[in-house]
Amino acid sequence: MSKAEQITGADAYHGEGPCWYDGWGGLRWVDMLAGCVLSLDAGHGTVRRHPTASRVAAVVRPRARGGSVLALERGFAVLGSGPDGSWDGLEVGIRPEAVQLWDAGEGVRMNEGGCSPDGVLYVGSMAYDQSGGSGTGRGRVWRLAPSGTVEVARAFGDVTISNGLEWSPDETLAYYVDTPTDRIDVFDWTAEEGLRNRRPFARVEHPDGLTVDASGRVWVARYGGGCVECYGPDGKLEEVVEVGTPRVTACTFGGPGLGELWITTSAEGMSPTDREADPAAGALFRHVPGEGVRGMPVRPYAG
Repeated sequence: MSKAEQITGADAYHGEGPCWYDGWGGLRWVDMLAGCVLSLDAGHGTVRRHPTASRVAAVVRPRARGGSVLALERGFAVLGSGPDGSWDGLEVGIRPEAVQLWDAGEGVRMNEGGCSPDGVLYVGSMAYDQSGGSGTGRGRVWRLAPSGTVEVARAFGDVTISNGLEWSPDETLAYYVDTPTDRIDVFDWTAEEGLRNRRPFARVEHPDGLTVDASGRVWVARYGGGCVECYGPDGKLEEVVEVGTPRVTACTFGGPGLGELWITTSAEGMSPTDREADPAAGALFRHVPGEGVRGMPVRPYAG
């Protein structure tokens, strides 16, 4: 078992959705329930907080035409880009140039997601109270097409706590987590037919966010398990990365040559006494895997 290095203090209450993009100058992630986008400076020292227009900021991804797209509590905000490539408006709060909302039902919010190879953004939802049984909850997975239209991605069915979603290097498979199922599932994917043939890939206790490396291995955060687990393309456990706090939420590759694994954590639900005993809860961690392990560049939203 290898061990991740703590990079920041406990700067997030519920850190989620890390995304590395060179056009931003590095890493962005969200303090989800606080409604903030976080960024890390090039020296890996200072965390900057950028409030959004919503109490929840679920996912942030680059946009092919410049700027970025952000999933909020019940919809999407498309953001412009400043002249230096930075996000316009972040210093004074995000100013969406277009927002699309829907009635997702009382007590339901967006959670996690990812972009398909053809530039469609998929983001899942969940009930605040996490109600629903295994795979039969109140959540849905929403599909934001490059045209700006929003619809339910019916291949997923009803979900409870929709979490990680990422595609394989050859773009024929997509890996997905609905946390209460205690497994990673895999879909077949083509641009013509989309996602189909969902089936179990690996059994994982309380999986959360995930990423896929350039060799097709799946790295998944284990919420409450204090680690990130790596599964080979055959679904067998290959590596465990220990993280210095139990509530591990998500991971992504970044850094030079995409050779570093960046890991977010949470302090959600912890009492002041718990947080005093676990000061790393909500911190950002980094792990450098073995030689030759690299991630894939983030897929931008095509809209």
